[in-house]
Amino acid sequence: METAERFRAAVEKRDLAALEDLFTEDVRFYSPVKFTPFEGRPMVLGLFGVLLRVFEEFRYVGDFEGAAETSVDGTRAPAEVLLFRAAVEGREIHGIDLLHFDEAGRIKEFTVMVRPQSAVQALGQAVLAGLVADGLA
Repeated sequence: METAERFRAAVEKRDLAALEDLFTEDVRFYSPVKFTPFEGRPMVLGLFGVLLRVFEEFRYVGDFEGAAETSVDGTRAPAEVLLFRAAVEGREIHGIDLLHFDEAGRIKEFTVMVRPQSAVQALGQAVLAGLVADGLA
């Protein structure tokens, strides 16, 4: 998918501005550290600003294309899974980004899953601190 390739390149370059037109206005971001999703393009872009600062040595290591049901309405949508490796506060993280696309090819739903638990906790603390620092929480 062209959008996934553009997304991947923007993240790897840490180019927040390049992400803006890749998301729908009502994008939902499901985090491994928050029960409810982050909603809307401004909030998701703010979150990405924090994530791009928090993740160290971030790199994508694989991808899979297909389709999956979305969380918001259960419709089946084109999707791509991007596998990544990174570190947060010296803890190695293995994770996946699951991107769901709308009819125009923009990202309408984004789910992140990471392991191990100790890395999830470190990530949660670092992201919360970043959101507070940026006035988003």
